[in-house]
Amino acid sequence: MQAIKRFGPLVVIALGLILAISMGWHKYLSFDVLAKQSEVLRQLVTTNPLLVIACYMGIYIFATTIALPGAIWITIAGGFLFGPMFGPLFGPIFATAIASTSATIGGTILFMATQSALGGGLRARAGGFIDRLEKGFQKNAFGYLLTLRLLPVAPFFGINLAAGFLGVPLRTFVLATAIGILPGCYVYASLGNGIEHLISQGQTPDLKIIYNPEVMGPLLGLAALALLPTVWKFVQSRLKKA
Repeated sequence: MQAIKRFGPLVVIALGLILAISMGWHKYLSFDVLAKQSEVLRQLVTTNPLLVIACYMGIYIFATTIALPGAIWITIAGGFLFGPMFGPLFGPIFATAIASTSATIGGTILFMATQSALGGGLRARAGGFIDRLEKGFQKNAFGYLLTLRLLPVAPFFGINLAAGFLGVPLRTFVLATAIGILPGCYVYASLGNGIEHLISQGQTPDLKIIYNPEVMGPLLGLAALALLPTVWKFVQSRLKKA
């Protein structure tokens, strides 16, 4: 019974991913599907916006919980769907809020399932490098997590799994995730807000836009600020030893 309680949530998530892949649901997360269904989706938003928002959040939470490939297209779709509702300025902001909230909820579910199954005793038995990594990480877990969320250097689901395994406090995980993914969500929501022009021109969006200097520069600056406390502690420890 104890094993079911401990490993059950992670097993259910894994089965959900297997089911989604086997059913081909991940294939719907693409530019082609968004382009083909653009008129239908826009009509649904016009006739029943609250239902669309609820379904959108449900799909996003499910996709991030099971780590379904292609979830970035859900963020882009949010900008496309909700942009016209609130205009070119507030549309991406609203889409960012919906997407980041959904991603944070889904990521937290996976994090908690991982922490339940792989944390505690299993982590303690690993010892050695894992133990040192955990202690180092928890000295500034918020800063590390915030940096990983800000910079597109690791998969979203991979960070969720690693944070759960290393025993990051739930509150720290939620705050760092909710704040750290906002810039990226806004970039892709803004891209989705203007995607109708690309559809009409038969062009595809550039998903590497986040690596452009004008986007990556501010993200690197924010990441540096997030790690500043860790750097300062390191400098202080070196000065004391000197």
